[in-house]
Amino acid sequence: MISENLQSSMLGDVEVFRIIEWSGPFAPALGLVPESGAEVWKDNENWLAPDHWEPGSGKAVVALQTWVLRSAGRTVLVDTGVGNGRERPGSPRFHHWQGDFLGTLAQAGIRPTDVDVVVNTHLHGDHVGWNTTGAEGAWTPTFPNAQYLIPARDDFHFGPDNAYAGGHRPDDRLIYEDSIAPVHRSGQAVLWDGTHRIDEHLTLESAPGHTPGSAVVRLASGSDRAVFVGDLLHSPVQILRPSCNSCFCHDPRQAEASRRRILDRAAAERELVVPAHFGGAGAVEVRREGEGFALKRWAAYAAP
Repeated sequence: MISENLQSSMLGDVEVFRIIEWSGPFAPALGLVPESGAEVWKDNENWLAPDHWEPGSGKAVVALQTWVLRSAGRTVLVDTGVGNGRERPGSPRFHHWQGDFLGTLAQAGIRPTDVDVVVNTHLHGDHVGWNTTGAEGAWTPTFPNAQYLIPARDDFHFGPDNAYAGGHRPDDRLIYEDSIAPVHRSGQAVLWDGTHRIDEHLTLESAPGHTPGSAVVRLASGSDRAVFVGDLLHSPVQILRPSCNSCFCHDPRQAEASRRRILDRAAAERELVVPAHFGGAGAVEVRREGEGFALKRWAAYAAP
């Protein structure tokens, strides 16, 4: 039986799998996107609920997911979720989390040894967790044949040379040491900045602000276009109000500039916008509207 946490689609010659690690009400909407204002949620309740907002509790609904791209004969993972068995005292929901991510990946016909490239759009804990498997003191790369593409600016910011993002959050040290450092030790880490060509269909591009090195993945195949935007967007409300950052953005002004630039190009070039955390269909086409943008069409999937 195929899990409800696995969906697929085709974008040109690229096969796309959506692997959902967890989904549900996450945090108060006005805490997640503090500057959004209550009215935008209420005014759009008819489509925000139930996939993106739970009106009764006031919580934003999100998903933790990995996008798997079979492109140019290779298998590429975009972000790797939370991971199992992690010490995450600052994130109680995912402290010592246990899930079946690898089982869902197997249902898509993908074994860890099949993965050629892992992209971490940024180095927050819910994007790097399955980089490694093991246990405390013995973490090793989950994907032994893969090249791990890691933004150089994030690697420095969250790494030991910057004392793990300045030492403000214990989780930053834990995340780096269990999910990033083992990839460096194995020789599989590739640091990049600016742009990085993955293959004929896929390109990495810096989009800083959410973190110093946060990035997007652009897909172009045939007439299809998509942009995997990581955490530039946590909620569709930020499409309507692109000036609104999430509470997790490191540099709010830079994050807004990156968000507007990416959405502007997506509207102009009809790119499917694929955020890391949208519930529901998980991806959407956008169009320009006034000072911001509007939703045009949600993505559709087939059974894998």
